[in-house]
Amino acid sequence: MNETSLSSAEVPLRDKLAQLMFVRIGSNLPPVRSVEEDAARIEDLLKECPLGGLLLFNGQQDSTAETLSHLQSVARSPLLIAADIERGVGQQLRGEVLFPHAMAFSALGDEAEKAAHEFARLTGLAARANGIHISFSPVADVNVDPRNPIIATRAFGAHAEEVGRLVAASVAGYKAGGILSTAKHFPGHGNTHEDSHHALPTVTASREELLACELIPFQNAIAEGVPLVMTAHVRFPGLDPSGVPATLSQPILIDLLRDTLGYQGVVASDSLLMEGVKSQCKSGGELALKAILAGVDLLLDVEDPLETLAAIETAVSEERLSLERVEEAFQRVRNLRQQLPPLDANREEIREQSHTLAKRVARDSIRQISADKPLLPFSSDKSFCAVLLRPHQSHLDPPEQTLGAAIRERFGNCHYFELGASASPEEYAQVLANVMSAEQILIAQIVKPAAWHQFGLLPAQDAFLKELTQSRDCVLASLGTPESLDEYPAAGTRLCAFSDVPVSQRALAESIVLKE
Repeated sequence: MNETSLSSAEVPLRDKLAQLMFVRIGSNLPPVRSVEEDAARIEDLLKECPLGGLLLFNGQQDSTAETLSHLQSVARSPLLIAADIERGVGQQLRGEVLFPHAMAFSALGDEAEKAAHEFARLTGLAARANGIHISFSPVADVNVDPRNPIIATRAFGAHAEEVGRLVAASVAGYKAGGILSTAKHFPGHGNTHEDSHHALPTVTASREELLACELIPFQNAIAEGVPLVMTAHVRFPGLDPSGVPATLSQPILIDLLRDTLGYQGVVASDSLLMEGVKSQCKSGGELALKAILAGVDLLLDVEDPLETLAAIETAVSEERLSLERVEEAFQRVRNLRQQLPPLDANREEIREQSHTLAKRVARDSIRQISADKPLLPFSSDKSFCAVLLRPHQSHLDPPEQTLGAAIRERFGNCHYFELGASASPEEYAQVLANVMSAEQILIAQIVKPAAWHQFGLLPAQDAFLKELTQSRDCVLASLGTPESLDEYPAAGTRLCAFSDVPVSQRALAESIVLKE
């Protein structure tokens, strides 16, 4: 029986509680598995636990849509499929278009809002065509602290009003594309220098300071009708002196978000697998209960859904969790399905338009940060050496980054090297010797936010870069944060592309060569 046809009174309590949980399908973390490889596990789980939805990772263009369609056919209630697609559907589905990070959009100046809206619209259409209903974006954080290891270029910028305008444009764009959007991470994860994936950060700002900065983009999103708000696993003693993270804080989620800001939509937790919140409870069941009591409606990335379901069911029977609170959360999550419009989209047309926009954003967002010694454009006729510094590498990364091929296409007499985490002292010495003999030098670095990964250059990479910039004229480019360039003032010319996605790497290579 499809429970969407039942009145709320006809839906069993256990099923209502299950509807509040989303579990992941597929994973980019060990043990790595694709959506398709994980489908059988999810199908078995759905027989015992009628989940509200799935959080999708590591999918594939076309085949993932077929897998999701099958799971929908065996589910007791229609599943809501959600994904982290801040950079487009290609972030989770190989073969779809991958866009630059959000900060690249803010570098577009007067065109930023229009581009953000169009990106969100196209992403919504592409997502729905692949069976995805919820985008866990836009990031509404204001990147106040440049040391921030997990927000950084995922944010539109460091100025609240600008971030607010781009967040509002994104929410409107996602709605136009037929997908449900999420403003995250409430009440703001931008003023931290710790990653909540493995720690519990603290933001010391007062309520007044937060209202004047971090909360502005969330207010813009709410005014635009954002259907979901995601919580931050961050402490805000200025809002809740108890010291619990926002995900578990009634003063933050009820008193501030609902009563003061007037938000009426779904409150979703950030991943409950993250150490910033897991460390607060002895079990997944206790964590889920505390989150619901604090005001969370949707429990995201539940590790053991059957154990969690049993725990919160027991809490209801023992009157530690009221039926009224369960009904409130259930209705909010259930109503999300009613907000999804019918969709009839041309996949190939969406991909073509998305490719065009992604290339334009990548090209037009490249900024020259400084040029104490103007070295550009480079000549394709002179000897050239390029080095890419990569602090970490995932299993999804190619053996060589896109920048290598893009450089070779434009320079005949060139050498290209990559120095990663496993590079030996001998490799550094060999690369340095090649660089020193070149007439033209480009050093590119990837300093970007990534969960459970190194943020910033490794010590050996930093030492290599400082030695090189102090002894040779070179162009230094960041395929990530602009602040990462500040440590190397001796570089003759400094550029920022704000992102390391393939279109941004190609755009960087195109920007440094003399146009013929």
